[in-house]
Amino acid sequence: MSNFPLINTILVPQGAEYKAVCRGLSGVTGSIPTVVAIPVGMKPLLKYLQQSQLIAPKSRVLIMGICGSLSDRHTVGDIVLYQDCIYQGKLQECDRTFTAQLHSSISDKVSLVKSLTSDRVIWSAAEKRHLGETLAADVVDMEGFTALEFFNAAGVDVAILRVVSDDCQHNIPDLTSAINSDGSLNPFPLAMGMLQQPVAAARLIRGSLTALKVLKQVTNLLFSGYSYK
Repeated sequence: MSNFPLINTILVPQGAEYKAVCRGLSGVTGSIPTVVAIPVGMKPLLKYLQQSQLIAPKSRVLIMGICGSLSDRHTVGDIVLYQDCIYQGKLQECDRTFTAQLHSSISDKVSLVKSLTSDRVIWSAAEKRHLGETLAADVVDMEGFTALEFFNAAGVDVAILRVVSDDCQHNIPDLTSAINSDGSLNPFPLAMGMLQQPVAAARLIRGSLTALKVLKQVTNLLFSGYSYK
């Protein structure tokens, strides 16, 4: 772990993902980065970053969380490390040196991927496969491109490490309406969306629980140096 990079701050979507990362760090001795809960979604995140001024230039930020797969190569529980993010034909790259250092420290457990950032939930398996094929993207999230665009302009090195929570073979509930304009989750539309598609909801819950467990484990692995099973 001698080449493990110094990380100043971890950004992770608020709620279960944030809690999983905090649990992963709870048993780590020594210095650990500041962990900051961020809003879900592109517009809420941009507004938050513009107002917060929480990151100094020349610092290193690791973004963590869960994502959806757009490819048969990546399934629930897989750990992925982003090379870049695309959104509407534009591309933002993660810091290559930072990413390479992270990759070398857990190379046996992580895949390097290309990501798509979406401003809505991509819930249909058919759309996931279509996007994966047409855009040559491996995974999808709702924050990556926005964060990279903001921090790259500010001279902040960024790497993105996520865990796959849903595959591209099955639909998940369309929960776009459950995301508030401030990037928080609205419990009532969330529950209604789940109830309307119980099979898809059960699959999403199982996948999310698996991914959150792995997210906790890989956080602990990164910052303690211990192997996990």
